Amino acid sequence: MTPASASPNRRGGRLAILALTIASLAALTGLSATPTGAVVPAPGHPCNTEYPGGSPDALIATDLPLQGASADRSAQMVEAVRLTLQQRGWKAGATTIGLVSCDDSDAATGGWTAELCTRNATSYVADPKVLGVVGTYNSGCAGIIAPILNPGGIAMISPGNTLVCLTQTAASCAKDEPGKYFPSGKRNYARVVPNDAYQGAALATFAVKTLKAKRIAVLSAGDTTSNGQAAAVTGAAKSLGAKVVISRKWNPKATSYTALMKKVKAAKPQAILLAGLTEQHGGRLIKDKVAVLGKNTGKIKLLGLDGFAQTSTITLAGKAAAGMFTSTPGSAPELLTTSKGKDIVKQLKAKFPGKPIEPFAPYSAQAADVLLDAIAAHGTDRPAISASLYGTKVTDGIIGTFTIGETGDPSPGQVTLSVAGKAAFAALKLVAPSTKTVNAARGTS
Repeated sequence: MTPASASPNRRGGRLAILALTIASLAALTGLSATPTGAVVPAPGHPCNTEYPGGSPDALIATDLPLQGASADRSAQMVEAVRLTLQQRGWKAGATTIGLVSCDDSDAATGGWTAELCTRNATSYVADPKVLGVVGTYNSGCAGIIAPILNPGGIAMISPGNTLVCLTQTAASCAKDEPGKYFPSGKRNYARVVPNDAYQGAALATFAVKTLKAKRIAVLSAGDTTSNGQAAAVTGAAKSLGAKVVISRKWNPKATSYTALMKKVKAAKPQAILLAGLTEQHGGRLIKDKVAVLGKNTGKIKLLGLDGFAQTSTITLAGKAAAGMFTSTPGSAPELLTTSKGKDIVKQLKAKFPGKPIEPFAPYSAQAADVLLDAIAAHGTDRPAISASLYGTKVTDGIIGTFTIGETGDPSPGQVTLSVAGKAAFAALKLVAPSTKTVNAARGTS
């Protein structure tokens, strides 16, 4: 999705290490070798490495927020990549592959930081064994890592970035986007999830056509990605005949949003759309919405983009989250129809008993699968691996049948709409917004 947080296993615990490789991994992750040859994390370093024995020919990395409110989601995303490697015997063709899982979040805030994203990216470039990165979740972090990897041709494929400007132009993008992410002039970044133009179009269509909301309030957390999402929702809603009666930013560091919600109430909206993250004090924001404007099942509906589509939203907002609608790029785990998709969900349920499967976990497995197929075809040739991502065609894959186009975006662009229950979000349906509405969301219609 957007910018934000996480920690090694469950948002605080370190990821389990199976067996660690030595020399090249030390160079990559800041790990240090003990006299017995075991590799252990250097103090405070955010990466862990695993391989079932010996030293692999090459490495792939996951780069995710592993601390804070996204811990559960990130733990499942890393596990999905691990399961994909295990199913392939820790090999891509003839190349043996080890896994490096890196944390891009700050322990104090749970949010991603430019420093950690830069440090991780620099370490990938420094180790010739690293052939690709599955990540990031937060688009802001991707915007830092992608251009650092680009000159060396290191492939990056995201299971969660949704910022349009990473791959395409839009009215909300800077003039140098997306070009600035590819300083070599050749692209090395792709994703397996639809971008925010699709999300904005889908959520706006649902609000206007299904919920019959003609007066809409749009609130953004104020960062680049959230503002882009807000712009997408606004453009799509207006194209559908709705009126955006108020558009405001919330301060993630505020202790109360009562005053903000009173301003929203004065504008008399029929629906409120949130662009941001649960980690950006989303729980408090939702509670204050309900306190001032009533339950989400009442006259004024509450909708959020994918930064709110995680179980931590319900944990932090409590009963106030009930009836909130969210959008998630791609298909919800329970809506996956292929045997590969159902199998990865089954395996994740066994690994995380009693917990809902996070929407981006199967997409992490799919991203890893695409990357490993590219490695199988091109060995350790970094630029060739990156180049082969474009035009990738997957039939009956983990997330279904799709193609990665010349911009690095998947087609078709489907979006899941869900509603918050007592303990988890329940998928309502999978939709494909119209091209006209998607273009309106991009501001290119």
